[in-house]
Amino acid sequence: MEPLTWTGSLSFLNPVFLGLWALLGVAVIAQIVTSFFGTEVDVVGDQLVVKKTPNALAGMAVKWSFFGAMLVTLAYLIGGILIPGIEAKGIIGTISTRLLPVWIALALTFALSITFKRKLGLYGKLFDSIIGMIGFAIVMFWVFTAVFGAMGEIVTHDPLAQVSGMKNKVPGTALSNPEDLYPYYLLGGDNLARDVFSRMVKGSWEVIKIAPFATLFAFMVGITLGLPAAYYGGKLDTFLTFLANLILAFPVILLFYLLVTPEIVLTGIPVYMAAVLFIFPIIFMVILINSRFYVQPTKRNIYLAITLIIGLWLYAGIAWNADPLGIIDFPPNLLVVFVSVVFVNSPTVFRIVRGLALDIKTRDYVAAGQTRGEGPWYIMLWEILPNARGPLIVDFCLRIGYTTILLGTLGFFGLGLSPESPDWGSTINDGRKLLSIYPHPALVPALSLMSLVLGLNLLADGLREESLRD
Repeated sequence: MEPLTWTGSLSFLNPVFLGLWALLGVAVIAQIVTSFFGTEVDVVGDQLVVKKTPNALAGMAVKWSFFGAMLVTLAYLIGGILIPGIEAKGIIGTISTRLLPVWIALALTFALSITFKRKLGLYGKLFDSIIGMIGFAIVMFWVFTAVFGAMGEIVTHDPLAQVSGMKNKVPGTALSNPEDLYPYYLLGGDNLARDVFSRMVKGSWEVIKIAPFATLFAFMVGITLGLPAAYYGGKLDTFLTFLANLILAFPVILLFYLLVTPEIVLTGIPVYMAAVLFIFPIIFMVILINSRFYVQPTKRNIYLAITLIIGLWLYAGIAWNADPLGIIDFPPNLLVVFVSVVFVNSPTVFRIVRGLALDIKTRDYVAAGQTRGEGPWYIMLWEILPNARGPLIVDFCLRIGYTTILLGTLGFFGLGLSPESPDWGSTINDGRKLLSIYPHPALVPALSLMSLVLGLNLLADGLREESLRD
C-alpha cells in the first residue's frame, strides 16, 4: 500500500491554508511595525473618531487570516470524517475520524455548559470569556482523549508493541504485513518500531491520571495547614511558615530529582512521606464535614463514617499498598512521582492560602461569624475559604500545568515512571536521540505537552478574568 498523504483528497485546500498562514505572519509583522506610529483622531461633532490607520488595517488582516486558517483546519477535520476510505481521508482526516468520540464529547460538554451556564456559577461564567473557552476546549480535548484512549477507543496499536519494519518510519507509512493490525502508522514509528500516535494517546492518560490528582492532594495539604496558620497566627504560623520556606529554599527541579532517585527510593523515605501527606485529605474532609454539620449530629456521624471508611481504605491502598480488598494497585514508581509532586507543590499552596486568609480574616463578615459564636474551623472553611476561591482556582489550573511540565522533565531524564511508559517526557527522551534525522517521534509528544500546558494557562486566564467580576 502507498503511504498516506497528510490531507488526502482535500489537498486542493493546501494552497489556501498555506497562503492564509503566510498572510497571518506578514500581518503580524506589519501590526508590530505600524504600532510605533501614532493614532490619528478626527473630531466629528462632539465625538472623537479614530481613523482607519495602517495599524488598524493590519489588525483586521491578522484577525481574518487567523479565522480563515481555523476554518480551513475545520474543513480538514470535518471533511476527513465524512470522506470514505483511509487513503482519501489522509493522515489528518483519519486521525480526526479516530478522535470522533472526543469531538462528540466536546460538543455535548459545550452545548450543556452554554445552555445552563447561568446556573453553574464561576464555571458557567467561563463561557463568557473567549480565552477561557479556548483553554477549556484544549484541556477537555486531552481529558477526553486520555479517557477514551484508556478505554481503547482511539489507539490503533498497542503502544508497547513493536512491528517489524516500522522502525523510524515517517507518518502515514503502511505496514508491510498488517494481518489483524491497523494497516498504517498514522504518525510514524519510533526508534523501537512502536506507533507514535498510539503512544501519544496513551501518554495523555499517564499525564491526566497524575497531574490533577497530585495537585488536588497538594491543595488539601496547603489549605489544611495554611488556614490555621493565618487564622491563629503566633507560634503556629511561625513554625509552619518556617517549614514551608525551608522546603522552598531548595530548587524545585533539584528537589524533585532527589526524591525520585533510586538511592532515596530504596531507603523507603517516599513511602513514609506518602503516609504523612496522604492523611491530610482525610483530615481535611473530616474537619470540613464536622464543621458544617456540627449542629446535626446524626447526619454528621453518617457522613463522617462514610468518609473515614472510604478514606482509610484508599489511604491503605495508595500509601501502604495494603488494600484489604485487593482492588487498588498503586505501582511503587507511580507512588514516588505522586509523592514528589505533592511535596514540592504543598509549600507554595500553603503560602498562597495563608496570604489570602490573612487578608480575608479582617473582613466584617468574618467578625460577624465570630460574633454569632461560629467555631474557628467553620469560619475558616465556610467563610474564608469560599471567598478565596477565585485565586485558588486559577492557581490550581496553573499548577496542573507546572506539574505536567515537571512530569515531562522527569520522564525526559528517565526518572519516576517506568522506562517503557508512553508518558510524553519518556517519549520525547526516546525520540531526541535521532532528532535531526527523524523528528516526528519527539515532535508529536512535545507539541502535545505544549498544547496541554497552553490550554491550562488560557483556562486559568479565563477563570481569573471572570473571578475578578464576582
